[in-house]
Parts: sequence; structure tokens; C-alpha cells
Amino acid sequence: MLDLHRLHLLREFEARGTVAATAEALGYTPSAVSQQLAVLERETGATLLVKAGRGVRLTDAGRLLAGHAATLLAAAEEAEADLARRSGTVAGTVRIAAFQTAMLRLVLPAVAALAAAHPEVRVEVEEAEVEEALGALRRGRVDVLLADEYDGLPRARHPDLSRETLLREQVRLFLPAAHPLARVRRRPSLAALGDAPWAAALPGTGHHALVLSACRAAGFEPDLRHHSNDLLILLELVRTTGAITLLPDLVGPARGPSVVARTPAEGPLHREVHALTRTTGAARPALAAVRRALQDAAAGALPAG
Repeated sequence: MLDLHRLHLLREFEARGTVAATAEALGYTPSAVSQQLAVLERETGATLLVKAGRGVRLTDAGRLLAGHAATLLAAAEEAEADLARRSGTVAGTVRIAAFQTAMLRLVLPAVAALAAAHPEVRVEVEEAEVEEALGALRRGRVDVLLADEYDGLPRARHPDLSRETLLREQVRLFLPAAHPLARVRRRPSLAALGDAPWAAALPGTGHHALVLSACRAAGFEPDLRHHSNDLLILLELVRTTGAITLLPDLVGPARGPSVVARTPAEGPLHREVHALTRTTGAARPALAAVRRALQDAAAGALPAG
């Protein structure tokens, strides 16, 4: 009989590529991961790993079993969800990954509400960028991933994941209050900010792509001097360094008199925040309770109008 826990380790190793990375992702020591994979080899009677330089890699048999592992783990999750739904008990562990602003404005209020309404649901949260956490969701290490998508920059759709929109918000231009364009009544044009210093998230993220695409559409390549995936840091960079950036409403209003948030003259930009879950196990009552709590948090996250 194949052990599901060890199959999970094998699948994680397939995705991570090294024993050390697998151990770090799952909170084990490298020796523990190696021992469990060796036990799996004995259980199957097949050579799953071979030495490759200083590490190991999967054999053809190892890759074959890793493919079956995905199917077996999904079936086990579906069976657990069916049993939980049949019992009607709202209990168990749900793991949420979210980017920073969604963590602050949506996840934390949802966790607080769940603690009162469903104390037997254990919620575990971790801050992570969408690009980093998507694989963890698909492999079962995370149950819910809060992701974002900016206008004109669609993310890939995955048939094994369900997507539920939580909110749609406007993205605004943030300027230092002392900037000449912040003082005029008309909407400031991005095209007039071609010589200004800009701030954005790190390359490879949706926010970085948004800033680049918006500026390029306005006819210039932005002078990206500052980078942070923490959007609150980007807001502080506007206040303290005079940089320009684009930020969604979920970040909150401009803080203090030194920063101004305006809709650009080129037209409004938007961001959608949605919850991603695996299609398997979607009927689990604890997961359904978490999704409802996130919906409730989203309904009150933005100012009216």
C-alpha cells in the first residue's frame, strides 16, 4: 500500500528539484525527506532517484509515480471533503496564502470572523506573492490563494483551480503633494511624468508589469528607481523620496498631506482580487466557511462609491 504522505513528498520533490528545497518548503530536515523517499523506494520496489552531481534526480519510474501521486492525492482530498460534507461538521485546517494588501484588508478580518463563528476551523496564513504560491496551491500545500489581476494583464487560467472574484478596485496615480501636477484640478497625465522617478514591485510581478504597460502606453519608458513587493513601502517612497507609482484602492487612502492619489487622465485602471482553490475538495465545509468569510471581508473592504 502506497503511503500518501510519502507520495506528497515525492510530488513536492518533483516540483522543487532538490531535497533541500523540498525540506524547506514542507518544514522537514533534508535527512528526513531523504529517509522517507528511500522508504517509498522500498515500498514500490522501484528505483525512483539516482545521483546527479551532488544531489539526486527522479528516474523515469520516479516521474511516472509522481504523476500518479497527483491523481491519488486529489482523490484522497475529494474523499475527505465528501466525508466532511456528509458529517456537516465545520472543522479542520485551511491554509491561506495572500499578497500583503489582501492579507491586511481581507484575510485578517476573515480570520477574526471565523474564530467567532467557527472556532473549530483552524486557519493558517502566510504572506506570499501569487507567482510564488501558485505551485503550492496546486500541489496541496495551500488551500486558498488570494491572487490579483490588473486590466490588460490577464493571468493564466488553470483547469484544476476554481476562481472566485472577491472585489474589483480602481488603481490610482500616487504623487507627492508638492508635485506641480498634484496641484491642478484636471486629472494628471501619465505622459507628463516621463522624467519622474518611479517605484514599482519587483520584476516578474503583476504590479511591475502594470507600471511598465501603463507608462509605455503613455509613450515613455519609466525611470524605475525603487522596487518593493510591499505596496505600503511604495506608498512611503512617494511620501519620502518624491517617487511616482500606481496603487490600488485596497492599499488605503493617501496618508497625510504629503501624498495625493488621483485618477490618471488616460483613464481609470482596475485590479481584480480573487480567491483560487483546487477543484478537488471544494465541498469541504471548513473551506466553504473560509470562502464566505473572505467574501464578507471583501464586501466591506473598500469605501462606498
